[in-house]
Amino acid sequence: MPGGVIVVERREGLGLAERLYLPMLARGLWVSARHFFRNLRGFVTGKNRRDFVVQYPEERVDYADAFRGVPVLVEREEGGPRCVACGLCELACPTCCIRIEAGELPDASGERHPVRFDLDLARCMFCGLCEEVCPVEAIVMSRSVEMAAFDRASLLFDKRALLVPAALVKRRLDFLSKGYERPRDADGERAG
Repeated sequence: MPGGVIVVERREGLGLAERLYLPMLARGLWVSARHFFRNLRGFVTGKNRRDFVVQYPEERVDYADAFRGVPVLVEREEGGPRCVACGLCELACPTCCIRIEAGELPDASGERHPVRFDLDLARCMFCGLCEEVCPVEAIVMSRSVEMAAFDRASLLFDKRALLVPAALVKRRLDFLSKGYERPRDADGERAG
């Protein structure tokens, strides 16, 4: 038998006040009143606020760097997406919400780019696997969480709607490069 036997002694003689729970009831009311009036004073004076309430939309929550919001495509300086249409994000997505149609650039470079890049946010579960498998950091999880729609069709985003300048997702790109030890060049793209 592992361990020993622990004998618990129970007090059998409870007084009238303890049987009616009056001391604990009064103590609970005192704690609640103390918090209420302290928070009320903070709201009225604006000082020493200790509440966790955010006055949305005037105040915004600053999420942690590892926060995963809506996936977006990172835009190059010349305007196109960084995506090379490798299809890894489409394969890694467990909900199959990403659809890519690849094509080659019109010049003779032979570089691939996405002709179509569709993302169904109604199916996306914000797991971040698409971000993790992307070799060029073309798709990243933004800090945006505010998406509302009246129908499912309006949650289907195409390449143009997903394109975001790299400056807007710089904090996430820096977090990724630090976490995965990926060096960056002066343009903010992955070196090497």
